[in-house]
Amino acid sequence: MSNQRFLIQPPHLSSEKSLKTLVENRSVYTLNHCELNIFETYESSKLVPLKFNDFVVTSMLRGKKIMHLFDDPGFDYLPGETVVIPSNIEMKIDFPEASRENPTQCLALAIDKSKITDTLNFLNERYPKEGSDVYWQLDYQNYFFYNNVDLAATINKLIKECMSTSITKDALADLTLQELLIRIIQTQTVKSIDERISTHTNNPIFEVTEFIRLNLKENINLKSLSDKACMSTASFYRFFKRELGMSPIEYVLNEKIKHAKKLLRNPGIQINEVCYLSGFEDANYFIRLFKKHEGITPKQYQLLYVN
Repeated sequence: MSNQRFLIQPPHLSSEKSLKTLVENRSVYTLNHCELNIFETYESSKLVPLKFNDFVVTSMLRGKKIMHLFDDPGFDYLPGETVVIPSNIEMKIDFPEASRENPTQCLALAIDKSKITDTLNFLNERYPKEGSDVYWQLDYQNYFFYNNVDLAATINKLIKECMSTSITKDALADLTLQELLIRIIQTQTVKSIDERISTHTNNPIFEVTEFIRLNLKENINLKSLSDKACMSTASFYRFFKRELGMSPIEYVLNEKIKHAKKLLRNPGIQINEVCYLSGFEDANYFIRLFKKHEGITPKQYQLLYVN
């Protein structure tokens, strides 16, 4: 999974006078098909229980939690990360660093089951997936992932609509909920590909992405990928973007950058060599693209691991 996390713009913290509790103080915004909860914690606590009757999308906004879910080991939960939780599943949460000076803030968006069912039925009817027995569906085992730019933007939009006083907020929130569910499924698919865990190996997207990963030094273009998938270029482009939320070429560049990052952990390797081994022909272009993706140059990234 890529280490890049895109942050969500956090709402303002509650005023001290309005706090009802210092542990998971809750502000609620209720709409027709969802309920936005903003939780804030101002003191260190352990194993605080929380459960919702609906499917919940949670995203960290400030601070750090340790989440305990199912029978899995507890894990750090930080800004730029999202966890999705089925209905009626209890989570237990530690707040090891929370204080009045360093509060945690997290959103929990509870979505009506009917809205999820209607959205998935619409997607499967109007935009059926390629492959046998492959459908639009949420993956409840793949519950933790980093926000990409589109997912973060959609959550930001939904927070704005839920907190709005506009008379059209329910209609706009409904459209954004549909977009959010699509973004979550796409993000889960990308994570499954990254970690090579898939329950849908009959979906051609996994064969294509594996081909990309194994041939980064080759001249990979839209035509060669569509031929690999036995589709026209137009059909393949639509298929790929629907599955992963990005174009095939965007995915290829992301994989090249990911491979370059692995190579840069070797302090003795030269930047020109990393460029070539990652499938780039021009070192200056590679350096510009790497900095655009990571915020630092390849050399600066390499020095982080040396130091």
